[in-house]
Amino acid sequence: MPQREAAGAAGPGADVAGAMRHARHLAGQGQHGLALAWMERAARLAPADRGVQYALASARLGAGDGTGAASAVETVMAAGEFRAGLRLLVLAHCVARAWPRAARVLERFFTRYGFDPGLRIPAGLVCRHMALRGWCALDPDGVLHWGGLPEGRAPDVILDGQAWTPRKHDGQRAKLARYWRQARDIVVQYDGTPLLGARPDRTALLHVAGAVMPDGRGLAGWAFMPARPDRPPALSISDDVHGRRSPVLSRQWGTGWDDIAGPGTPVWGFGMAWADLASQGMVHVALPGGRQLTGAPLPVCLPRARRVFPTMRRRVRIPDRIPRRAARCRVVIPVYADRVRTLACLNSVFDTLARRSDGAATDIMVVDDATPEPALALALDDLAGAGRISLRRHAANMGYPAAVNTALSDADGMDVVLLNSDTLLAPGWLDEMLRVAYARVDTGTVTPLSNDASILTWPEPEVPWPCDMETVHRLMAASLHANGGQDVEIPTAHGFCMLVRHDCLRQTGLFRPEFYGRGYGEENDFSMRARLAGWRHRAAAGVFVGHVGGMSFGAQRRALQQRNLWMLNRLFPGYDALVQAHIAADPLGPARQRLSLLVWHRAVRQSGHEGAVLLVTHDGMGGVARVVAHRVRQWGQAGCRPLVLEPAPDGFMLRDGGPGDLGPALHFAWPGQGAALVALLRALGLRLVEVHHHLGHGARVRELCARLDVPYDRHVHDYAGICPRITLVGPAGRYCGEPDMAGCRACVDALGSLVEEVDVGRLRRITARELAGARRVVVPSADVARRLARYIPDVPCDISVLEDDRPALSLRQFAAACVDRPATGLPPRNDRCRVVVAGGIGPDKGHGIMLAAARDARARDLPLEFIVVGHTSDDAALLETGRVFITGQYEGEEAVALLRGAAGDVGFVPSVCPETWCFTLTQLWQAGLRCVAFDLGAVAARIRATGRGTCLPLGLPVHQLNTFLLSYAQAGHPATDRVHP
Repeated sequence: MPQREAAGAAGPGADVAGAMRHARHLAGQGQHGLALAWMERAARLAPADRGVQYALASARLGAGDGTGAASAVETVMAAGEFRAGLRLLVLAHCVARAWPRAARVLERFFTRYGFDPGLRIPAGLVCRHMALRGWCALDPDGVLHWGGLPEGRAPDVILDGQAWTPRKHDGQRAKLARYWRQARDIVVQYDGTPLLGARPDRTALLHVAGAVMPDGRGLAGWAFMPARPDRPPALSISDDVHGRRSPVLSRQWGTGWDDIAGPGTPVWGFGMAWADLASQGMVHVALPGGRQLTGAPLPVCLPRARRVFPTMRRRVRIPDRIPRRAARCRVVIPVYADRVRTLACLNSVFDTLARRSDGAATDIMVVDDATPEPALALALDDLAGAGRISLRRHAANMGYPAAVNTALSDADGMDVVLLNSDTLLAPGWLDEMLRVAYARVDTGTVTPLSNDASILTWPEPEVPWPCDMETVHRLMAASLHANGGQDVEIPTAHGFCMLVRHDCLRQTGLFRPEFYGRGYGEENDFSMRARLAGWRHRAAAGVFVGHVGGMSFGAQRRALQQRNLWMLNRLFPGYDALVQAHIAADPLGPARQRLSLLVWHRAVRQSGHEGAVLLVTHDGMGGVARVVAHRVRQWGQAGCRPLVLEPAPDGFMLRDGGPGDLGPALHFAWPGQGAALVALLRALGLRLVEVHHHLGHGARVRELCARLDVPYDRHVHDYAGICPRITLVGPAGRYCGEPDMAGCRACVDALGSLVEEVDVGRLRRITARELAGARRVVVPSADVARRLARYIPDVPCDISVLEDDRPALSLRQFAAACVDRPATGLPPRNDRCRVVVAGGIGPDKGHGIMLAAARDARARDLPLEFIVVGHTSDDAALLETGRVFITGQYEGEEAVALLRGAAGDVGFVPSVCPETWCFTLTQLWQAGLRCVAFDLGAVAARIRATGRGTCLPLGLPVHQLNTFLLSYAQAGHPATDRVHP
């Protein structure tokens, strides 16, 4: 638990940084178990922060939890491997005694990152447990390390098939011959047996990652060696005037580098002002071998800027009428790596073009941009030899723009389609794109819809998603049916699949690699030049092309995008504003909606469900979301399609709740698109509506139900239909006692309304009409039915409990039915009685009671503390007391394990409102904890019915509450006698 003297004004660990700082403080005091708990809290507060998650992995390892440490660091490295992370994973597997896994990870570390002194002992353990001959690791500076061999012996090194034996060594290391850097194949063995780490990856060991970008002051960049991030890489900057110079490198730390170098790993930064560079020509930033960093070379002097938005000066050179179609169309596919995806792309092109019966003749030209994969190069040779492709090959990697230009150099008079090598195509795509290209006189380029193509992404722009060949075929057919012949003007083409009409290509010219280097932004530059010449860019809404997306350039991708976007806006001021104006207007919205509706219709016909049920709810979490999810499963098991309707700012979001999604969530503005929503629901065979909540919907749901004219059930989860404050909590901060109308109005006047309706009387009349018109009114407890009857007496309620409390079972028997093991990483036990609270604790759930109890326990120095498994509306105030620990938010399936791991003496449900149910009460029982609650609502009724706790009067003074909690906890079973499987 936090110590009061360690607390700041906001409480120890109230935020992520505070939790990590407090964890380090505790670790420094030797309290490693408690330190781990605080690091777990930090990780729950920042689940997407790689640095925090990596710190958690380290803390778990320090606490001896190898399995947990491995899980955490593997999660971190899912977004990118890094040296320190792989090292920690080796150690974690060793601590967990997972020797086969440790051997695999250690092999990868030694081959890609070289030697680490801290892994010498773990390597020996791995070799012993896995019966391996020994291990070896080669450093980037050519020093070979080894271990596990007979004393004084050295391994044999095979360099490109030639044996080399170290003549000078100390029994643990030796310097390799200089030519090892040129060797294509390195093998290390002893007595003919390869060692662990026997095939060092020379390319990975010597690799330098880095990028250079221009800005208003000059150029700035970063670089580092993944195998030796602590060592500054050798770089040079050269231009036409000053020659070659070495930049000043400085270490740069911060979260901004986590995605590049790994959490906590610095990069080496550098920069140079424009005044210190030549006034024209190119600036080169290179490594000793001549390879330039990503983003280099950089042009110093750019052409005159030409504004493209909101105004621009066009030099219109488009034809007066639509020209005749080009006699030939060339499909251009630049290729660099990834043999599997490249061949999948080519096969889809072969298949779709073979099915064309007429139209322009097509040829497929592949440009091999010096692929490093021999298998891919061989496959391309075979296809070219069979006459299936025309193949052009670069001797060195020149980048995407140069590869495109290689293919366009003799394409005069042809329509051209540029295809990324990670695209997937289905029949009909080319004919439809050509149809759009020649439908209007000024169409210069045509781009299709895709799963990953920024503004052209379906179903939501800028939200990419993965898809396979089967999905591409299905969506291409649906697109053609829904939007065939339709086109929409867009601000720029997208190079993943971009058709350029022959006359536009002739007037606009080739791509400009001198400005965009290896790629990104070159098609936007082309599009702006074409736009200034009077050409327009259009989306073919009837075409869908799959795109893997984001595979090029690896860690340097973001830097290259930033570099080229800067270049693009300098050359074409207004470019960003042009794109943002398109996004705001969203002219592709109707086409995406038509496609989505058709996808839904077709999926329903194939699903075999007997009708559909619509479940209306809010867009939040909590008990309502849990009930809706359960009802979705129940309807699906009954053979009916469950559909979920949630609020949107201007209408509804409709999503499929069943197995095998019908399609993407659909947005319907209300009332503008109300007719389309009603038509879709009727077409889906809607037979019932379940209204679970109106929050966020206002009157829209009632209007929709009236237009649908199908029965509806009203499920009541709270008191929003009779209380504008929703929970029956008044100005005193606790249950209001349900005063007369004047008292309710005074409460709303003082506190405001949390629902759309402010007038209490009108709210209750609206609710009465809604309940009277329902087929059934479903409530979770008799307490809810009784309260509703006070205001709406003529409407009967069906009581449907949300869980089976099995009152005939003892607490121990009830808990034994749950097999969840106690979670680790919670505060270890001490000599205090421990009270456990579960869920999200806001004002109505008893935050004020918790705070008063914790302060009283501190003031009287009671042997009492609280653990909140969940989160609260004000963590800082609770943590400041030094008597409360808060885990942070958790996933639903973790609840019981965390509650058991808290090792409490008693559970506490501090709600000051009449709960309609309470899922956390059930979870506390499943954890084996007797529960204390106030004598109010369904919680009190359930405790009395089962005997698994006791109830106290609401308003009990806090000192009496704490005294009771202490005596009740001490009278029960000791904390070590938990009901755990």
